[in-house]
Amino acid sequence: MSTLSQVAPGYRARRTLPLRVEAVRQLRRRRTLVMAVVLTALPFVLVAAFAIGGTPEGRDDRISLMDTATASGANLAATALFVSAAFLLVVPVALFCGDTVAAEANWSSLRYLLAAPVPRTRLLVSKLAVALGFSAAAMVLLPLVALAVGTAAYGWGPLRIPTGGELPAGDAVLRLALVVLYIFLSQLVTAALAFWLSTVTDAPLGAVGGAVGLTIVGNVLDAVTALGSWRDFLPAHWQFAWADALQPHMEWGGMVKGVSVSVAYALVLFALAFRGFGRKDVVS
Repeated sequence: MSTLSQVAPGYRARRTLPLRVEAVRQLRRRRTLVMAVVLTALPFVLVAAFAIGGTPEGRDDRISLMDTATASGANLAATALFVSAAFLLVVPVALFCGDTVAAEANWSSLRYLLAAPVPRTRLLVSKLAVALGFSAAAMVLLPLVALAVGTAAYGWGPLRIPTGGELPAGDAVLRLALVVLYIFLSQLVTAALAFWLSTVTDAPLGAVGGAVGLTIVGNVLDAVTALGSWRDFLPAHWQFAWADALQPHMEWGGMVKGVSVSVAYALVLFALAFRGFGRKDVVS
């Protein structure tokens, strides 16, 4: 019998490609630093814009979180999430998840990893776990920096709700944490789409761009009111359901539906990625 244990004494599939090693590799990449700089800079840009332009106002006389952005640090953090959830926070998710397998194939190092030997499932699990971890870190970084910058600029205080009322500062921080969790879960469909594309192409930009592009298409379709109730099946339809968490009496219905739709799509796409890559003829 010819087994891995006989060929390589001490070999353990679970010990190949440790998460720590993969995380360090991704942390040292330039695009990780660029995303961190962009997300860190956004709260400073908002504060500067409000200082130059004066009191913030919503568009088209619609009430939004932008109206109370300068009320407190918590308000600035909520505003930063409001202006970035639809696109800016999509980019790091698509980038980290779409650049996983495709980057290795583009560098012609994928086949060497598999020859190490790193089992294909182990390789995908390690890369996906690290990619999701970095995506979550990006979503936490933005409101944390915004909260600190907003507190320095506007003071520590309750979160003022644009429609009336306010949340105590302590409760506001917990609600914002829930908002970040919801945004992360709602972005799982983008993560899964980017990850699946990363397993079927050798072009990282193709995987990242494809995920971002299809996410934008989803936003466009959600704006087509003629679709009626069909829009309920679009992840984009629920992307701002987290606003219900910033009300005096929190509503869960929209967020539960949004998470359900996103997770359902994500599970299918993740399954396609693992199934397709398991059968793929890797030549790069």
